[in-house]
Order: sequence, then structure tokens, then C-alpha cells
Amino acid sequence: MTDRESRLPTLDRLARDLEAGRTTAAALVEDCLAAIADPEGDGAVTFMSVDAAGARAAAAGFDAMRRAGMAPSPWAGIPIAVKDLFDMAGQETRAGSKVLAGCGPAAQDAPAIARLRRMGFVPIGRTNMTEFAYSGIGTNPHYGTPPARWRREERRIPGGSSSGSAVAVAAGMAHAGIGTDTGGSCRIPAVFNDLVGFKPTARRIPREGVVPLSSSLDSVGPLARSVGCCALLDSIMAGTPEAPPAPAELAGLRLAVPRDVALDALDDTVAAGFDAALRRLSAAGARIETIAMPEFAEVATLNARGGLTAAESHAWHRALLARGAEAYDPRVLVRLRRGAELSAADYIDLLAGRADLVARARARLAPHDALLMPTVAILPPRIADLDDDAAFTAANLRVLRNPTLINMIDGCAISLPLNAPGAAPVGLMVCGVAETDRRIFAIAAAIEALGPA
Repeated sequence: MTDRESRLPTLDRLARDLEAGRTTAAALVEDCLAAIADPEGDGAVTFMSVDAAGARAAAAGFDAMRRAGMAPSPWAGIPIAVKDLFDMAGQETRAGSKVLAGCGPAAQDAPAIARLRRMGFVPIGRTNMTEFAYSGIGTNPHYGTPPARWRREERRIPGGSSSGSAVAVAAGMAHAGIGTDTGGSCRIPAVFNDLVGFKPTARRIPREGVVPLSSSLDSVGPLARSVGCCALLDSIMAGTPEAPPAPAELAGLRLAVPRDVALDALDDTVAAGFDAALRRLSAAGARIETIAMPEFAEVATLNARGGLTAAESHAWHRALLARGAEAYDPRVLVRLRRGAELSAADYIDLLAGRADLVARARARLAPHDALLMPTVAILPPRIADLDDDAAFTAANLRVLRNPTLINMIDGCAISLPLNAPGAAPVGLMVCGVAETDRRIFAIAAAIEALGPA
């Protein structure tokens, strides 16, 4: 058992405890509710809303079913947190905004959430996020910002946009979090809160019932405490519940490290952590090769005028902007409005440019089992240091840079914490091309088994 698992349990450990009678669904829910309500904690800014009554009722039902031998799965009764981007029946989906407040309750669950409910997971509440998921920083001027767990007293950014889902899991307010990832929004907050975060091949998990940011780049993913936790949640949301893959054999793995972009301007702590990880993998028998990835150098050009995200988000928001642009976070509003500057021809060119990028990246990575890079180039800055718009923009670009590379090539990727618990947060991103998700989980599980440096 790792230090992380002994401190905060994985889904597998919770399932064993439920099966053995060492805990109950009711106890798990009450513990999470107590953590959310703790006046010394961050529950008030981590959650947009808490469904205490619904969670308690579900827990009581699953405990009764388990006593009767009829629990729908080993995980029935485990509380999870859901990003305020997903529809849940009877609840309002605000997407971290004031704009959608009063929009009325959703008629049904988003399919990804419905699949988790059918397995018995208990959504305990809706988590805070960057408004409309439009930044990697994680701040929200409307509802407050939960700080990252590292040096919490210094109030450092939690990472976005799935900020609340990450903080909830890291602080014991839920045992897994569901988020979305358009350019790193699961992986960035996972790094900054000492968790594992996964971005799947986008088409594997349905995005219906999820407020979109970019239809070309959005994906639905989990944030949790282990590779196995993320693999389990991913398979359920993808509609193919299956056991997490066994760890791959590290010896002989062909692992590529990109020479272009991803290693530029790294914080010293991040660079040292990444280099140490490569040495350990090499010592375990993996073959590490630095390769050219010129496709990564083209991403900034494709995104120079806001890219697909600006174009597609503006299309979705046009009517809302016309009715009341003043209700938006000004930093989000600026980025949304960039989409109005792109013509239909520009958009078509972007789609074609990305398709070409995806094809070339896939061919380049074909000889390798996975691509490795630091998840985020920097450590989380203090929230107060980003009050200036220029500082915010610079930090946002640096935080998003590496994760965005994978969304742009239509890949899948998982972020693992490289640091020991309590140390400065550094993430290792294990990446693959589309539809290699299970293989990436297997490789990540083997790396996770090595433990922190």
C-alpha cells in the first residue's frame, strides 16, 4: 500500500471495506458530508451545491441491498463529486456561471453520470469550476476558488477547469471526481492536488448532457487516487465496465520523450522530478528515446487566434452573450469573443489543419508504446499573484501548454504524481494516440507501482 492509499482510500480498498462490513455506505456519505461542512475546510468554495438528502437516501438503499446480497456492484454506496458541467436529473447545471443560474433543473442525467449511478456510485454534490471550463487556472470570481492542497495556507491555484472535483477528492469530501478535459482540465488539477487524472480518447465517453466548451476537443474523465480508480471509472463511463488492466512489464517498453515544446521553460522542480522519473524507468528496463515532435511546434500557430475552442465556444454562447455579456467572468468573456473574429473559412481551415496534425502525430508515435512528458511545466502559483490580467494569461498558457498538445492530436493521457505526499506537486503524463487507453492504463499502473521518487 502506498502512502497515498493509506492516507485516503482507493475505490478498490473502499469496495473491500464495504464487502467485509468494515464500513457502510451511510458511514462513507456522512464522513464526506462532515468534511464538506468542516468550518476549517474549503467545502463552501469546493461545491456549488450538496445533495445531502439524496446521498443519504441512496446510501441507506445500498446498505439494505448489500445486506440482502443484491448490491449492483462492489462500489455501490461510494460518494463521488461531479463537476458543475454535467446534467443531473432535478438539478440545475450552471457550469460555474451566473449566466445559467435559474435555467431550471435538468430532465435527466448525462449518460456518463447515469452509468455511474447504475453501478451504485453516489453523487454527493456539484463541484466548483472555472466558468464554462475556459481556463487551466481554476479560479472563479462568482463562487470563490478552492485552494490547492499543497501549501494550502498560501492559497495556490487548484488548477482548472475541474478545480472543485480535484479538491473534493484530495480533501476527503468525495472518493472520486468526475470532470471534463478540453486542454488539460482533468490532468492539471490532478497534478496540483496530488491525484491521478485521466483524459480519454474523446469519443469513447458520451458528452451528451455536458455543457460544451469545444466539441472538437472536449472529453469526459475521472480524477481519483490511483490509476486503478481512474481505469475503473473510465470503463464504466465508456459503457464497458471491466477490471483495470494489469500493470505492463516495464522492461523493454519503448517510451518516447518529445524534443519539441514539452520540455521548454520547465520549473526547476518539475525538470528535476521528470528527469528522476526517466532514470528510474530506464533502470527498470524501459527504453527511453528522445524524439522530434514537430507537430507539437505547430499547435501554437493553430491556436494563435483562439483556435477551435474560441470558434466552437462562441457559437454555443452567441445568444447568451447577446442577452447579457456583463454577467460573464471578464477573463472568460475575452476568450469567448475571440471566436467572433474567426470566419467560416478560418474554422474549416482549423479543422483541416488539426486533422493533418493528428494523422502525422499518429504515424510518428507508432513505433512507441507511450509518450512521456511533464504534465504541467510549473508549480501552482498563488491565487493572489494572478490578480493582474497579464500574469493570469501567462500562467494560464504555461499550465495548459503540455496537456493541450494531447487534445490537439486526439490522444489519451494520464497524469501521475511524481512527488512524495506533501512535496511540491509534479506530474508525469503518460500519453498515447487515440484508442490506446487500456494500454496507457497498463503502462501507468506499472509506473505507479514504482512509487514516488
